[in-house]
Amino acid sequence: MEGYMEDYRKDVVEKEDVYILAIESSCDETAASVVKNGREVLSNVISTQIDLHTLYGGVVPEIASRKHMEKINQVIEEALSQAQMGLTDMNAVAVTYGPGLVGALLVGVAEAKAISYAAKLPLIGVHHIEGHVSANYIENKELEPPFLCLIVSGGHTHLVLVKEYGTYEIIGRTHDDAAGEAYDKVARAIGLGYPGGPKIDKLAKEGKKNAIVFPRASIEGCPFDFSFSGVKSAVLNYINSSTMKGEAINRADIAASFQEAVVDVLISHTMAAAKEYGMKKIAIAGGVASNSALRSAMEEACKKNQFEFYHPTPLFCTDNAAMIGAAAYYEYLKGNFSGLDLNAVPNLKIGQR
Repeated sequence: MEGYMEDYRKDVVEKEDVYILAIESSCDETAASVVKNGREVLSNVISTQIDLHTLYGGVVPEIASRKHMEKINQVIEEALSQAQMGLTDMNAVAVTYGPGLVGALLVGVAEAKAISYAAKLPLIGVHHIEGHVSANYIENKELEPPFLCLIVSGGHTHLVLVKEYGTYEIIGRTHDDAAGEAYDKVARAIGLGYPGGPKIDKLAKEGKKNAIVFPRASIEGCPFDFSFSGVKSAVLNYINSSTMKGEAINRADIAASFQEAVVDVLISHTMAAAKEYGMKKIAIAGGVASNSALRSAMEEACKKNQFEFYHPTPLFCTDNAAMIGAAAYYEYLKGNFSGLDLNAVPNLKIGQR
């Protein structure tokens, strides 16, 4: 079963054009995309489950897996149709194999392996977070490593040195809640529901960001690491205290002040890391990278410090398959293919193969 993979490993050369069919199913979006040469998106189809999971206040893993099974063939067919191409035109098939929800990941991995075997295409397993980093390549054609990337999502808050394509060093990480996780919990506490990030960002525009002073955490001995459980708890304590005292609660002020505290920490740590490691290029990635306050503050901080700032459009910040195709392209050029024994790895670490 692995023979044809070995043939591809021997024969891969950097062709004029490389077309990759990419699949993403790590959480609650079923997505497929056709990407040309790692930076040109010919199609990007996303079937979201947000409305369904909103009923439960968050993602229900079993429901997510079942929906992926229902939608995955449809989104792949649509991606190929929009690109006006077929499987015979592809050079490889790529898929997210971790981290994420194990059942959701397995749907995508099984589909990609079936296509790889049937169409005799090399298979490329892609790390979900490395995909988010690679989303920056799609619209920033001039961006090349090395650069510093702040990865901010519901499950991850990392500061990563992108040393080369596919080569990463984590220099900062969260010790507890990720930024996006804190957003979801605070949104639930003030009655906004799921997903919390976009709703807090919208409500914060109506509030005063300095109305309430929430804490900015730092980790002793780890200047680039993050902790957001403290600010989350401070918000909850503020709400409980105000309720017990019979004081009115201004949800917009809470949202704006909470967001200001989170963004302040993200920006200050990123700037300090860039100066420490001599990075002149800074990028952001992940779902929270679409947050308007973060993008605005990061742009201002980079301009002040004379750093170049890169970011994907909001479409490529959320889970999508185009970013997976972008990341896979550079693995393709290296001949780094996966075997048909590729499996889902829900706790896959960045840089791990």
